[in-house]
Amino acid sequence: MRPRLRPWQVHPGGRPASVEQVALNHVVRGSGRPLLLVHGLGAGWRSWDPVLDELAASREVIAIDLPGFGDTPPLDGEVSVATLTDSVADFVHQQGLDGVSTVGQSMGGRIVLELARRGVGGDTVALDPGGFWSPRELAVFGATLRPSIALVRVLRDRLPALLGSPVGRTLLLAQLSARPWALSGETVLPDVRGLADSPSTGAALDALTKGPTQQGAPAGTAPGRVTIGWGRRDLVTVPRQAARAKELFPDAELHWFERCGHFPQWDAPDEAVRLVLDRTS
Repeated sequence: MRPRLRPWQVHPGGRPASVEQVALNHVVRGSGRPLLLVHGLGAGWRSWDPVLDELAASREVIAIDLPGFGDTPPLDGEVSVATLTDSVADFVHQQGLDGVSTVGQSMGGRIVLELARRGVGGDTVALDPGGFWSPRELAVFGATLRPSIALVRVLRDRLPALLGSPVGRTLLLAQLSARPWALSGETVLPDVRGLADSPSTGAALDALTKGPTQQGAPAGTAPGRVTIGWGRRDLVTVPRQAARAKELFPDAELHWFERCGHFPQWDAPDEAVRLVLDRTS
């Protein structure tokens, strides 16, 4: 089934477009109450392929490409968590999606928490969000992920063959998945190839490693229910960061994915779908 594009709308109550605003490529599937999906570093909206159809069986699912990922052009100016969040907030207002439930993973998890902190959207589900590192953890994150991205760029043409092998997946994805050998190459190839190809990968990684950490939302200030999901075996945003996230978002409910790494949509897709549908309205 080919994704259908949502008609562009200008919401009369929306705020004016920012100078650096770009139109976000997006796909829409399903029907019902809308649900906005925000990806992390990697493939753009295709990062949600393992769970998209299951979510769309119950909801209208709108999956975006952030600026510089998928088919959305990069921002003209600064790339930061703030400017990426601005682009999503503009999209929400212009599409008439005020109050929409949002789901994000990794960098996207941080963006949906930032939207909630700003009072944008409705219920929020953040899966293994960034932004809660200690200085040492942040240094390790940058020092390990940058070489991994450089490696996949060098191996780009060989990625289908390498990721088609359990041994290749284990060697390349041990930092990202708790059980990379058990995944399919079809599941992981879009995100890994996206790390190599996306023009904003480097700038977004700089924003995560060199920019400020995530601010919190005092109790009672988020626009809806906030849920933070975390993989017990996450080696990118390590599990002890969940306590910091909960401290900064005291109203949040914490959900643990057992035997799960940084991508719940890879390692625990059925559980991720249930969590999203149960925790959003």
